[in-house]
Amino acid sequence: MPYQHEKFVVYNLGEKGSGLRARGEVQDFLNIRNRCLEEGSLFEDPEFPAEDTSIFFSKTPPRPFEWKRPIEIADNPEFFVGDATRFDVQQGELGDCWLLAAVANLTLNRVLFSQVVPDDQSFGDKYAGLFHFRFWQYGRWVDVVIDDRLPTYSGKLVFLHSSEHNEFWSALLEKAYAKLHGSYEALKGGTTCEAMEDFTGGVTEMYELNQAPANLYRIMLKAYERSSLMGCSIEPDPNVLEAQTPEGLIKGHAYSITRVKYVDINTPRSSGKIPLIRIRNPWGNEAEWNGPWSDKSPEWRFIPDEEKEEIGLTFDDDGEFWMSYQDFKTQFSRLEICNLNPDSLSEEGILSSHKRKWEMSMFEGEWVRGVTAGGCRNYLETFWHNPQYCITLEDPDDEDEDDKCTVIVALMQKNHRSQRKMGMECLTIGFAMYHLQDPDNLPKPLDLNFFKYNTSVARSPSFINLREVNCRFKLPPGVYCIVPSTFEPNEEGEFILRVFSEHRNHMEENDEEVGLGAVDERVVNNPEPEEEKVQDKVKEFFLKIAGEDMEVDWMELKEILDYAMRNETKNEGFSKDVCRSMVAMMDVDRSGKLGFEEFKALWIDIRHWKSVFSLYDKDGSGCLSAFELRQALNSAGYRLNNHILNILAHRYSTKNGMITFDDYMMCAVRLKAMIDIFHEKDPDNTNTAMFTLEEWVEKTLYS
Repeated sequence: MPYQHEKFVVYNLGEKGSGLRARGEVQDFLNIRNRCLEEGSLFEDPEFPAEDTSIFFSKTPPRPFEWKRPIEIADNPEFFVGDATRFDVQQGELGDCWLLAAVANLTLNRVLFSQVVPDDQSFGDKYAGLFHFRFWQYGRWVDVVIDDRLPTYSGKLVFLHSSEHNEFWSALLEKAYAKLHGSYEALKGGTTCEAMEDFTGGVTEMYELNQAPANLYRIMLKAYERSSLMGCSIEPDPNVLEAQTPEGLIKGHAYSITRVKYVDINTPRSSGKIPLIRIRNPWGNEAEWNGPWSDKSPEWRFIPDEEKEEIGLTFDDDGEFWMSYQDFKTQFSRLEICNLNPDSLSEEGILSSHKRKWEMSMFEGEWVRGVTAGGCRNYLETFWHNPQYCITLEDPDDEDEDDKCTVIVALMQKNHRSQRKMGMECLTIGFAMYHLQDPDNLPKPLDLNFFKYNTSVARSPSFINLREVNCRFKLPPGVYCIVPSTFEPNEEGEFILRVFSEHRNHMEENDEEVGLGAVDERVVNNPEPEEEKVQDKVKEFFLKIAGEDMEVDWMELKEILDYAMRNETKNEGFSKDVCRSMVAMMDVDRSGKLGFEEFKALWIDIRHWKSVFSLYDKDGSGCLSAFELRQALNSAGYRLNNHILNILAHRYSTKNGMITFDDYMMCAVRLKAMIDIFHEKDPDNTNTAMFTLEEWVEKTLYS
């Protein structure tokens, strides 16, 4: 069962609602610990065994690693030695400095740190060989349980470790993150922003510093005000792994930014403020910047003592150093800022530290082949089928001279890292934003015509195959529609869309409400030629099949329909499921049979559905594309949204996204049946209905 953290719900990895598939039995930390304590045993994790496959999925380790528990590595193992600090994060043999920079950043915020690293565990009285950590995954917090066996060589930890030999929280955190993604190797190569998001639920922006906007330092100051986590790096040297620059910085290495501040400076000639940045190398050693404002550099003599004390200035060989903003832009290549979502900070913490917070809206969605996977604007005919989201921006930013609103739009695809071992890479994704000048008089969703004659006012910088693509915009107050998409049509995947703004925003899916609508006039007003003769023949056939009781069961109905619709079904007939559902839909007295009046009402529906199918099956193939399904069902009198269309496609379409005539009829029958069942319980059209469990089971099973 999910449990309630003081600010959010936490799911166990793999439990229903967590958004992640269970690899085996769902593991609950407290239950497992209690069981192990009762048995007097130490936990061994069957879902992430102490084997080479948990380390590498594409190769064997370079030498034999031995899995050991902390109690076998150190005489007096501790989860924490003193407080957790950024100096507890030392890189091992895995190429995951991106993760380490984020872990080091995490230690700077006690509230965030305790969310990820629960403090209900230690090597003390209740030690049972297991620990747990919480990570944000695609809109939910997930609790990951691990045993404490860690890869070692010659008695020393191979991967992430603390500078203290007997401190193990950071190594265990790395193992839990590796389990979440399937292996340690899955953590090789990444961006600090990815881990920072998984530790906070925030959204990360990336800036190339050689193209830095003029207001970047102000953006960094505002980010620091909102407790944002920040990292930076230098473009790697293709010929040298982690090459060192003459100024003491390491190329291709991820650093943490731990402070952004205008510092008071008094020189013999002038006084004022200088923009400085404090940076940390996760190696935590003497590999530091040696230029202006570095440790013990002469510039510090111009800073008042009280200012030095306020910023906690030290000159240790600890990997941490200060530099000017100008040098920062010159020396580093990339900046990453993780903006925290509103739930990441407690109200008390915000008030006590005078911090601010972002406002956020979030939606989950999916691109389904042939239904909602419309591709980018290049594919205009299908682009409008993509999911659409409307956002209303009302209040301009504080202190903004242009009266505009800052928004950060972030589109993230799900589960890419854990799928790498299956050879699946990221989809190429992006988004476009459109200004809606008169939203109340536009169709929902926006249709082909809208996109033909309107251009986007903002969009992602490019379509790219990253886990997340995002961008910051300054837009006038108003209503905007965001269309997230893959680059090519028919590429399937799940995503979450988040929008951050300085002031409250209102966001909703731009889609139809589920319900009944008018049947297409082309169907009602244009009966097929010879229709009356056909009806007479069908009636005659019904009377012949029905016999003396003047009723037909599903098998007899199938015989009638197979005869009447032999052209549409290509003489293959209807499936027994469709016929059973048709009987259930019209069977008022639950006899399992239809009388002639019930059959006649059913025949009118079938005739309409058949005519609609003919409208859209222009090539006479006996199939509709899933893209045509929405329009076909609209013409049949049903209003559906993307969520319903997606599940219909999952349930009824073929592998190549086509809907056969039989399956189309089944869609129509089930829709009518379920809507009728609902309306029967909602006579006042309140859009809510009450069912007992027995009623619900009876009505859904017999439909």
